Amino acid sequence: MITVSGVDVRVGARLLLSGISFHISPGDRIGLVGRNGAGKSTLLNTLAGTLRPAAGTVTRTGEVGHLPQDSRAADPAVTVTDRILSARGLDGAVRALRRAEEAMADGMQRAMNAYVRAEARFQAAGGYAAEAEAARVAAGLGVPARLMDRPSGALSGGQRRRVELARILFAEHGTLLLDEPTNHLDADSVAWLRTFLANHQGGLVLISHDTSLLAGTVNRVFHLDPQRATIDVHNTDWDVYLAQREADERRRARERANAERKAASLHAQAGKMRARVSTAVAAKNMARRADRMLADLEPVRRSAKVARIRLPEPAPCGRIPLGAISLTKTYGGHRVLRGVDLAVDRGSRLVVLGPNGAGKTTLLRILAGQDRPDSGRVVHGHGFRPGYFAQEHDTLDAELTVGAQLASAAPQLTYGEVRRVLGSFLFTGDDADKRVGVLSGGEKTRLALAGLVHSGANVLLLDEPTNNLDPASRAEVLAAVGTYPGAIVMVTHDAGAIEALRPDRVLLLPDCEEDLWSEDYLEWVAG
Repeated sequence: MITVSGVDVRVGARLLLSGISFHISPGDRIGLVGRNGAGKSTLLNTLAGTLRPAAGTVTRTGEVGHLPQDSRAADPAVTVTDRILSARGLDGAVRALRRAEEAMADGMQRAMNAYVRAEARFQAAGGYAAEAEAARVAAGLGVPARLMDRPSGALSGGQRRRVELARILFAEHGTLLLDEPTNHLDADSVAWLRTFLANHQGGLVLISHDTSLLAGTVNRVFHLDPQRATIDVHNTDWDVYLAQREADERRRARERANAERKAASLHAQAGKMRARVSTAVAAKNMARRADRMLADLEPVRRSAKVARIRLPEPAPCGRIPLGAISLTKTYGGHRVLRGVDLAVDRGSRLVVLGPNGAGKTTLLRILAGQDRPDSGRVVHGHGFRPGYFAQEHDTLDAELTVGAQLASAAPQLTYGEVRRVLGSFLFTGDDADKRVGVLSGGEKTRLALAGLVHSGANVLLLDEPTNNLDPASRAEVLAAVGTYPGAIVMVTHDAGAIEALRPDRVLLLPDCEEDLWSEDYLEWVAG
């Protein structure tokens, strides 16, 4: 299905993977894992054919379905139903059938003949059973029936992501390449997806930081090792892989300790023998043997660096730095905000909860000044200084370099200070000269957070700040959220983020109900 032979993967001048070879067969469900920036998304794009390898060949047999991290529908005017049906070429057949039905109302023989031809084409492509299956897949991923006739451009970012995933799963491709498919999915949809992927008969390569999805799905694990620019292949399921990895680390530690002890003993013995002419040659050979003993050991696996993520020291502000009065907003004829009233006190913590499409991202964009409401107004209190983290990273300029992006977000920083901040967020050396557009989702998250560090923001507007992060980076973000002394308004599906935030209030959308936080609202977090 996919054969990789001697492939090198690069981003600019940086070599990510060198000389890798493997084969993906039907029934292979591969978990592609590694730290942010190790090259997972770049490799997946290479497998899909959207990027060319720097060397070697990638041979694809059969259809390949690829869900990239930044997937977007090609035409915002296309309805959700047509977008999903287009995966099997059914959208054109459905439109032809509808036109024939309308024309047949006139009773003309020509129209009736056209209807017969259109229906035959429709049935040949799967017919009503395929339409029902498309609706079933969409519902399983949390796309409600009321959205199926709506234009894709009228959907929220989370809803568009679900539609693109539904389209790929409906297509019945032989091989699926999925990059963080659980982003924007609630708990029920994740459970549905886990069952679907576990039953998929073709090949699957899955990038996910959701360990429960990996544990319930994969039967092989590919670990990207950026230190050696290679892939460690484990032909096991997730739980066995974790146990093997831990056992391997213990074995390597034992072997190194034993070899170092023996080598030290040989060096000490050789040191005593060097003083005598008769044993000097033997001493030299003994020292060489000790050095070879250490050289033959597997290289030490250095612990991966973790970004030292911190949030800004908030600038002074009044008691209520941010408020909103009767905010409304309509997209595509659908009102997503219905009169939101809000007062964000200094140092307060508000979580915004609700299903996809309820207006959570829209509200944050309006509060951040990125969008304007149809009616109502945003009130800026004394000293208000916002820090906005966008779910889709649309505050980042894909054409800028990493260094230029940070400099534009914090223009008061000197060149040296920009480099130091980037280094603390794991952008070192030539990383500062990479284009933002080539970064992985996790790297974009780190860069967006780096832009907040010296902003002096006293109200953070955070939209899904833990998406695409590996466990270590996620833990750093949550620790930073937990210690930030300013006000935070957060949208999240991550229960761990709620725990770190320790909210004092909750805003429930789309009903615009505000309440004191209670653990009873945790069931909304995955909604």
